[in-house]
Amino acid sequence: MTAEKRTLSRLVQLIILVCLIPVLSDAQTPLKWRAHDLMRPLPKIIIPPTQYLPVAPPSDAIVLFDGKDISQWEGVNVPETKWVCKDGYFECVKGSGFIRTKQGFGDVQLHIEWAAPLPAKGQSQGRGNSGVFLMERYEVQVLDSYENVTYADGQAAAIYGQYPPLVNAARPPGEWQSYDIVFRRPRFDNVGKLAKPARLTVFHNGVLVQDNVELWGGTGWQKYAPYEYHADKLPLSLQDHGNPVRFRNVWVRELNEQPEKEPESLPVITLAEDILKKYVGTYRENENSIYKIVYEGGKLLLVKSGNRKFVMLPHSKEKFSIQYTAIDIVFKLNANGDPIEMEQYFTGDKTVSKKVD
Repeated sequence: MTAEKRTLSRLVQLIILVCLIPVLSDAQTPLKWRAHDLMRPLPKIIIPPTQYLPVAPPSDAIVLFDGKDISQWEGVNVPETKWVCKDGYFECVKGSGFIRTKQGFGDVQLHIEWAAPLPAKGQSQGRGNSGVFLMERYEVQVLDSYENVTYADGQAAAIYGQYPPLVNAARPPGEWQSYDIVFRRPRFDNVGKLAKPARLTVFHNGVLVQDNVELWGGTGWQKYAPYEYHADKLPLSLQDHGNPVRFRNVWVRELNEQPEKEPESLPVITLAEDILKKYVGTYRENENSIYKIVYEGGKLLLVKSGNRKFVMLPHSKEKFSIQYTAIDIVFKLNANGDPIEMEQYFTGDKTVSKKVD
């Protein structure tokens, strides 16, 4: 190769690299490991704690499978599923396709129990493979990972192709295992642009294996799937990967997706120093309850037992509140605007203290 051709080749490589930089440096994309990298360290193998399965659903749960029928599920491409339901569980049938819930969900706590086939057959991704898909696109991998080596981001409890589990907490094939998943869906703005990525927390057999991880997009095999706008609620789905994996005791709790409403508050006003100093003095509720109001640093402070000081915020000449607390104070004033009595309101109780000096 001539010097000119080598220079041209390097220039072409540089152009390609520059074009790839926006993709490789995307904040949603991991920079250190490629998806399914066999060089990625495998999680430490641990023995999970004893669990008493099945776990009963709480009172506010939506039970998606109670061991009797799979009427709340449907085939993805056909109205009825060919998955088999018997003996308190349902089982994947090879070639029958994915199944999904008839109901859509957004933010959820999901509990699901599963068992890999016994005897174990196959190896790596061909052994006890299925998957739990949140919103039909964010997968928590199901795999027989007991003495079965595969790529780190594809073993049991991995966020498929993105995050390996923190540890390998798999039980032997044939034993029932549990996933407890907390999922926060992605948020999109009013033009469909990603505003907040999805997050996942997963407990495998009672062991934390995914700690509120941030997904960089949909999960998939040998691909990077950036976020695409979708509805706020979509079905949960289970994968047919050709292995007779069993599932039972499936329930969800819908989590509050709305931020807590901010309480209404009265505006804080400014009172002149000479007015504020009128409130300074001692207030007696009874022989055992005496309060003082002092003026320090341009503010009124309510001094309670133990010399605890609380900043008083004025809303009017009669009404004050204690900063950062739910204590409200109402003063009774005489004709000259001087306080003669202080009422304190807290957690439904009212106390009255007379000004004594």
